[in-house]
Amino acid sequence: MPPTAADLYLDLLKKVLTGTLAGREPDVDDPAYVEGFLAHYIRGHALTMTPLVRLDNARHCVEQALAHGVPGDLLEAGVWRGGMTIFLRAILAAHRVTDRRVWVADSFEGLPAPDAKKFPLEARAHASRTMAEDFQHFAVSEADVRASFAAFGLLDDQVRFLVGWFKDTLPAAPIDRLAVLRLDGDYYESTMDTLTALYDKVSPGGFVIIDDYGERLWTYCRRAVDDFRRARSITAELIKVDTKCYFWQKPA
Repeated sequence: MPPTAADLYLDLLKKVLTGTLAGREPDVDDPAYVEGFLAHYIRGHALTMTPLVRLDNARHCVEQALAHGVPGDLLEAGVWRGGMTIFLRAILAAHRVTDRRVWVADSFEGLPAPDAKKFPLEARAHASRTMAEDFQHFAVSEADVRASFAAFGLLDDQVRFLVGWFKDTLPAAPIDRLAVLRLDGDYYESTMDTLTALYDKVSPGGFVIIDDYGERLWTYCRRAVDDFRRARSITAELIKVDTKCYFWQKPA
């Protein structure tokens, strides 16, 4: 089948957001990934640091939810420059969906400092020169993210911002149901806070995507997910997107 206008639009947008329209993204499994990450994402113009395959996964999950009538909105917890949430809004626009929202949840102040006694690996990473000086703890202002949405013509009433630490904003967020919940909060507590606050709002048949589940060198994200799934007796298969990102579908 030839690509549709929606396919062409989303494919072009995906390349613009990832900075791959005229170049290649760094390989997450390359030993020199950090250097490539700094050059391509931090010092470059990409609006998302998620690889292309993860944007394809997000599109797959959203379109499956639309095709099967899974009710609910879309939310990403931890958005950096906002590229993934811009892409989620674009998917809704491409399918002419007007009755779902995209929730943009972030502190817009960077990552919270982990408890050094409970999470020593994360605390060391958080205090490192690379994280503090080069990455600046991934702090991007709400105004900058809003401006990026507006630049693509996608800042409208279907986009809602949740500003603050997840533990403060997510439990009381005015969200009824979610079709897709995407977690990119990096650390144990951010991951656990998000799952605790929002998992029960994920509709049966909806999707939960964990951006950093496969990371082991600097985060306890995997432990948080495993702890939550164990406590809730969740046995749905964790499906690999790439070596770092995994997702599951909530049983219907």
